[in-house]
Amino acid sequence: MVKALRWWWGILLAFSLTGASALFLPLPFLNEVVIFSIYTIGCSFLLGRVGFISFGQPAYLAAGAYGTAFYLFYFGANPYAGILVGVLAGLGLSVIVGPLFVRLRSDYFALVNLALAVIVYYLMQKVLADITKGDNGLWFLTNIASTPVLDISRPNQFFIFALLAAVAVWAFYKYLDDSIYGACCLATKTNEDKLKFLGYSNYNVRLLAFIIANTTTALAGAMYAVYLGFVSPEITSPARVADPVVVTVLGGTGTLYGPLIGALAYTGMKDVISKLIGNWELFIGFLLVFIMLAGERGIWGTLQPRLEKLLFRNHAMTAADERGEARR
Repeated sequence: MVKALRWWWGILLAFSLTGASALFLPLPFLNEVVIFSIYTIGCSFLLGRVGFISFGQPAYLAAGAYGTAFYLFYFGANPYAGILVGVLAGLGLSVIVGPLFVRLRSDYFALVNLALAVIVYYLMQKVLADITKGDNGLWFLTNIASTPVLDISRPNQFFIFALLAAVAVWAFYKYLDDSIYGACCLATKTNEDKLKFLGYSNYNVRLLAFIIANTTTALAGAMYAVYLGFVSPEITSPARVADPVVVTVLGGTGTLYGPLIGALAYTGMKDVISKLIGNWELFIGFLLVFIMLAGERGIWGTLQPRLEKLLFRNHAMTAADERGEARR
């Protein structure tokens, strides 16, 4: 029981605080933060664990969003079924392009994913305009049916669903980080020859990581579709391809809670600074330059060792007091 609590306490604390913040922060802001953090965690995993920098995440986000949108606009009304269809669409796209993309490394991987995002954007905007309605987008908010127990057609109940989904996603990635597979992902990033010597396939490790990360991104896209009740090609706009990479670096590359902290900081600064100056991205750019020069650890990467040191010190002091009382 104690071991299980130690494993879960960080995740439960992080999302309990996020849920409690609904008492003083706007619900739309929190919904965006939670979905954006799910969107980012796949990119963080690819960059921090496997060494893949991907500027194509909007393509997989769009696969999830449009998969859900097509179902809810043309076929059905159940939002849970729509999210499932969106996740399967993202999984299908990842399985199709993954075997080709993961053979590439470094700049080539980044560029081919960027090209995919541009292709998907123009497919949704021009080529498939009869189905996607082009720039006008698909509007299906009124098509979404109410569901028993947790009615995610309502923003407040959707927030509960988003928190539960985020807890499940973070638990899954924490499990990956602690597993042999997580160690293999780090090994394929830092020492391919050693991993091959141990009998593992670098290609298979990378392919599975690619599929997992981009299916998670598709989940975020599906959640965006249900929450907004609207999807347009703007979701995969080439102007937005750097967003998940920026949030990853801002929160802390490869850290478990970096995507959540980065999404909170990025969304908060966007909402606050955009009211003061038009080109709010300029401030984000300066902040990223400062973070990179300070050591590339991001907000959570900088805070984590200090918090662990503080907690360890308190734990050590408590243990010493208990030993002193026992001797008396």
